[in-house]
Amino acid sequence: MKRFLAATGLISLCLASAASAENISMWVRSGIGDSFKKVVEAYNAGHDDKVTLTEVPFAELVQKYATAIAGGQAPDALSMDLIYTPAFAAAGQLEDLTDWAKSLPYFNSLSPSHVKLGTYDSHIYGLPLSVETSVFAWNKDLYKKAGLDPEKAPTTWEEITNNAEKIRALGGDTYGFYFSGGGCGGCMIFTFTPLVWGAGADILSEDGKKATLDTPQMRKAVDIYRNMVKKDLVPAGAASDTGANFLSISNGKIGQQSIGAFSIGTLITQYPDIHFGVTLIPGVDGKPSSFAGGDNFVISKGTKKLDAVKKFLEYTYSLDGQKIMAKYGSLPTRGDIADQVLQGLDPRMQVGLKAIAVAKTPYTLQFNDLINSANGPWAGFTNAAIFGSDVDGAFSNAQTEMQSIIDNAQQ
Repeated sequence: MKRFLAATGLISLCLASAASAENISMWVRSGIGDSFKKVVEAYNAGHDDKVTLTEVPFAELVQKYATAIAGGQAPDALSMDLIYTPAFAAAGQLEDLTDWAKSLPYFNSLSPSHVKLGTYDSHIYGLPLSVETSVFAWNKDLYKKAGLDPEKAPTTWEEITNNAEKIRALGGDTYGFYFSGGGCGGCMIFTFTPLVWGAGADILSEDGKKATLDTPQMRKAVDIYRNMVKKDLVPAGAASDTGANFLSISNGKIGQQSIGAFSIGTLITQYPDIHFGVTLIPGVDGKPSSFAGGDNFVISKGTKKLDAVKKFLEYTYSLDGQKIMAKYGSLPTRGDIADQVLQGLDPRMQVGLKAIAVAKTPYTLQFNDLINSANGPWAGFTNAAIFGSDVDGAFSNAQTEMQSIIDNAQQ
């Protein structure tokens, strides 16, 4: 009888534990990569609570999430491109995480740009999940062939241009520089704007209510790129590239290019014959900057699994969780343990980490209309100003259109 009662008690305890376990639903954008998936696998293997991931096509995620919210069918949590966090927070569709976030002992070490984009009206609605930065890369083999020091990272755009000329002199289809400059606003905000940010200028005011495109720094940045195009240092296809050939340095014919830190892992694993170096992107005055991209972790307003979701995010932020993500190519979201997380990994990942400290992300509720849209003013501006004949007109038109979009959104 005692054994029977003990067994019954054990069964009851197990059933109670199973009953109290939560199943967290979470959406991620397609192509999020293995880093976060592996964290979820590890969490599910070691915890009673489980996380169920649903991948949604990148182009559909924002609209599908908005529709799900309207229909009361939103997932408990979402991995959201950080640029969209302010808009959903402003609409009252995300959980306010302010008190809990600030109670985390490592809160002040979290990626600052992600926290800034996750903040609306002084309240925190999103925290960093995956951190991305833009960096500058060069092909060491082409440097060597052109008589350049393959181990010397360029620090100014004058040096980059001079190096590009020497690489182009190798002839044929070898070019000194590349950028996706067609209708890819997202590419150009990622790789081109750091030239301006490093020099202390920006394309939007701090509160996002004024377009500040036409500055001496932006004029200088445009001239640098126009000059390289004019000198035939950039393949003609750059003018129509909408992002499909973003990582052209992988073909072995491009001497230099600004890329994403995520591409470091891609080049290492998928293009082992490309010997490359990476450094921070210089501003027009030599001071470096970077674009802070990636995803924020947000929680849908009204979820009944708030505590369980918080526990999962805390695991993701743990040393074990951060190591798993870094192993599969993601930069650490916590600066306080970054060295431990990256220990033993490719040292070039450290450059992506350093970029976090100088990285920026424009804060606006109209990011897609202003910047990401292929038909928006930013994409139109970069293409017209760099490849077109009327630079003044490109500045004037884009400045006017950007301000109009901002003003209309305030009404």
